[in-house]
Amino acid sequence: MNNSDITIARDNDGGSIFKFLLRELKPKGKFFTPFNIISLPIMLLGLGIIVIRFWKGLGSVTNLTQEVPWGLWIGFDVVTGVAFAGGAYVLTFMVYILNMKKYHSIVRVTVLNGFLAYLFYAGALLLDLGRPWNVINPIIGNSFGVSSVLFLVAWHFLLYMIAQLIEFSPAIAEWLGARKARKILSGMTVAAVIFGITLSTLHQSGLGALYLMAKDKIHPLWYTEFIPILFFVSSIFAGLSMVIFEGSITNRVFSDQISEEHHKGHNSIIISLAKICAVAMFAYFFLQIVVFVHGKKWELIHGPYGYWYLTELIGFVIFPMMLFYYSYTRNSVPVAKIAAIITMLGIIVNRLNVTVIGFQWDEAVRYIPSWMEFVVTLTVIFTEIWIFRWVINRMPVLRESPSWAAEQH
Repeated sequence: MNNSDITIARDNDGGSIFKFLLRELKPKGKFFTPFNIISLPIMLLGLGIIVIRFWKGLGSVTNLTQEVPWGLWIGFDVVTGVAFAGGAYVLTFMVYILNMKKYHSIVRVTVLNGFLAYLFYAGALLLDLGRPWNVINPIIGNSFGVSSVLFLVAWHFLLYMIAQLIEFSPAIAEWLGARKARKILSGMTVAAVIFGITLSTLHQSGLGALYLMAKDKIHPLWYTEFIPILFFVSSIFAGLSMVIFEGSITNRVFSDQISEEHHKGHNSIIISLAKICAVAMFAYFFLQIVVFVHGKKWELIHGPYGYWYLTELIGFVIFPMMLFYYSYTRNSVPVAKIAAIITMLGIIVNRLNVTVIGFQWDEAVRYIPSWMEFVVTLTVIFTEIWIFRWVINRMPVLRESPSWAAEQH
């Protein structure tokens, strides 16, 4: 942001502030890019489907039934998406609690990604509710059960989004040139981080706890009373894999905003994150083996579901874990990126195995998402990317903060 922008933003005249915001809403750069050309029609189609969904109900656009009330929008948009957003609480813990300054350059972009993920996945949750207007019930105290896991998850989502907004708010204050607000918000960051980390450990496992009530519906290979722990541990390497993947793309697409020093440190950060992923995946694999042996599930291996379970465990846990370890020992960034992509695919497979593929696995008629459910899912993802790009191009997320912000420390 240049000095004139700061002056306008700090002006007490409401008209000047309005003009500033209006100018910031205008597109920057080329509009007809390959991504825009592909994503915009899908988003418009998805918006139309969403209108139909609220107009005529879930049955008009989805294949959900009374027997299968949760499908792709919960299994992928919410359960899988929240795991990918786990990088925010891991990175903030490393930087603000463990004081690992090496990762400070990627904290803001990671928190932004996490905040937008939660915001949009909460929106996706509204799509899946038969009576979305009742989502306010846990907040206002109207007809809810405080012992319900859904009640806890609802409050975790709300409070964690507020915590992440506070964590990211100094960047918003710098964009607006609000010096006093920036100083106050920066002072709240550590408290918000501690609160957010606590909430993250709870709701990552809480999403898994939702499926403890479906013991008779989930395939025995994926059902265990330790689902909450497995969900929490896997969110660590899922979130960091997303940081590696998203960071690699961001480092190239927005290279003009990144300082030379941060460019040079990018590869070192990826290698370090690869090491953490390898350790977390080993812990997850060990837990899976303990659960498998303790549950005496040997006879379940023989058959299509058993082979698919082995594929998930070997192809999407052991294999990328070894790639992460190799990338760290050989200092190979390309291998770390490949491992991150495979790991992300593995998280998608695992979450869908629990929520969709392995859910009511023995029923004669199975739930298969409609094409409209896929379109809406893509709409949610593309819209998040559009807003993410808009924020990156305007706020000091990747680029250095204004000089006056540095003086406040």
